[in-house]
Amino acid sequence: MEHLSPIDTGSSTHDFDSISPSAYALLLMKGLTPIPYAREAADLLLSVAPSAAGAFGDPNGLIDPLKRGAGFWARVLHFESRYISVDQLLSDLDATNILELSSGFSFRGLALSRRRPVYYIDTDLPSLIATKQRFIESLTAAATTATTAAATATTAAASAATASPGRPIPPGDPIPGHYELQPLNALDTAAFEATAHRFPPGKLTIVNEGLLVYLDTSEKERLCRNIRNILLQRGGSWITADIYLKNPGSNLFGEKSDAFLKFLEQHNIEENKFNDFDDARAFFTRMGFRVDKEADVDFTTLTALPNLLAAATPEQLERLRQSGRPRIHATWRLRPA
Repeated sequence: MEHLSPIDTGSSTHDFDSISPSAYALLLMKGLTPIPYAREAADLLLSVAPSAAGAFGDPNGLIDPLKRGAGFWARVLHFESRYISVDQLLSDLDATNILELSSGFSFRGLALSRRRPVYYIDTDLPSLIATKQRFIESLTAAATTATTAAATATTAAASAATASPGRPIPPGDPIPGHYELQPLNALDTAAFEATAHRFPPGKLTIVNEGLLVYLDTSEKERLCRNIRNILLQRGGSWITADIYLKNPGSNLFGEKSDAFLKFLEQHNIEENKFNDFDDARAFFTRMGFRVDKEADVDFTTLTALPNLLAAATPEQLERLRQSGRPRIHATWRLRPA
């Protein structure tokens, strides 16, 4: 992986490349869910980069299942829900041109391009994209081998496995969509516009999850200007899963490691969140957006929920029943006002 120098955003200097350990940890958690390609990619990560996998240590079971407490499963539940929330807001759009910002080790574009005719550009900072390219090559090579074997089978089970989301289509059949990786610092206006102009004619849908919490107010404003300018030119919408509210000191299930807490402090995560949903709405209104729709995920359908309930102590379950599910996050679909 190449080393990035800190990037000057105009208002501050961030070592954005230091964010990458969170992407590794997140992939390991997503690997415990049905999110397309997450399990395969997590297995690959553990086989080729075990030291990176332990960037936060392993107090919460990233590697050791015996250490997976309620706090661990609460985070898995959140990230499973966040991923689904973006898909939910995508599902009722006729979106064919999709640009994903700061995608990390998410393979939404790869999976979507194998299901329908989209033009999908998947972006992140150069060093992560270089690593992700190797993941894509390994995943698609392994999947092609698997589907070649599946194509020779005649059982209904083999046919169903080939057609399931997150798997490639049978060999010889055309892939319906276009998928590519591109390096992009989303705060770089010229680079952002150049990437957006790679798409064929038509409306553009921009998606992201896990980006705004790393940006201070001036950086959020720059990102909003970049996105709004492009959407005004082309039409379309922005789906962001980054409507996070400040929640200092509140941790229903505990179990945050010292390394994880240090990471949050290093990147000013709490300070970068919104005070409340009114504050978030006012910010986007000021930046020239309106909220078109909010995702509404049914938590009872999430695969991490049974594990969370099984791992929670009676005291934690009672506190959860008394307080209900804290609403400190939302996913919004925004349009230029």
